[in-house]
Amino acid sequence: MTNTQTYRSPLFYVGDKYKLLKEIKPLFPKTINRFIEPFTGGGSVFLNVDANEFLLNDIDNYVFQIHQFLISQSKNTDVFFNQIKKTILEYGFSRSYIENIVPKELRKEFVKTYFAKFNKEAFQKLKSDFNKSENKDILKLYLLLIYGFNRMLRFNSKGEYNLPVGNVDFNTNVYNALKNYFSLISKKNINFYNLDFVEFLNKIELRTNDFIYFDPPYLITFSEYNKLWNEKKEKELIEYLDNLEQSKIKFAVSNVTHYKGKINKIFLDWASKYQIQKVKSNYISYHDNSNKSFEEVLVTNYKPEILKHTQTKLTWDIKTETTN
Repeated sequence: MTNTQTYRSPLFYVGDKYKLLKEIKPLFPKTINRFIEPFTGGGSVFLNVDANEFLLNDIDNYVFQIHQFLISQSKNTDVFFNQIKKTILEYGFSRSYIENIVPKELRKEFVKTYFAKFNKEAFQKLKSDFNKSENKDILKLYLLLIYGFNRMLRFNSKGEYNLPVGNVDFNTNVYNALKNYFSLISKKNINFYNLDFVEFLNKIELRTNDFIYFDPPYLITFSEYNKLWNEKKEKELIEYLDNLEQSKIKFAVSNVTHYKGKINKIFLDWASKYQIQKVKSNYISYHDNSNKSFEEVLVTNYKPEILKHTQTKLTWDIKTETTN
């Protein structure tokens, strides 16, 4: 892996750290024995990190299953891509990584939404087939993710996938992200877990050269992933981080501190005793698909090598801001 190229996860998560890696990766320790990630999500971070071993976790069972499925497919990628192509052709989805089959008339009439118009019927059929099946086909779930709205995973109370079609396509970006994922994980020693973050971390006997990167759900923003997160979990997280500091285990944690007039004062008050670096975030709201006024930070319990000759400190005047 070169230091100049950044690889994106083929899960294309909203809020994924792919666009921020050039900012946050230089703040990681230069030498990592075990890279530990309790909130792996799409996985763009671990894909771009060098370490001897990777201990990864995500509480979302379907995210876990997609990663496990893709890892298993890395042993024979030709079979995987043939099956992907067969399924895409069977349902009649657009597939610009192979050919452009969307009619010119449709592209002209619906300039900004023609993929959604073209794929709607195929998507509804795939969604219905996936939801009706007892043994869930993870390849079909992956295609629902790729062709679905905002490339998200969302399920109703019955456990049914329930997002509408997105204005997206299986294009060369998806194909290349999958190829890179297969190539990168084939060179990594990976163990993947599907647990609550504390349960996951308690399974690990931490060592001196371990590094833990936390990208938890954000307390004050809105997304499907954040629904299970609350103040109790936030406090549980920062208590665990303080314990890591006492044990001399290096960590870095991403978080959004300000969002649409809200302030995560719990996190800010805690973070003031550590190293805080402001990050140019790419968070997008699920509800209106637009960037909002916010502040994102990376907090570390060590002085990053790149900053050892500087005295960077991030502060806010909390009294001047409005909380909801």
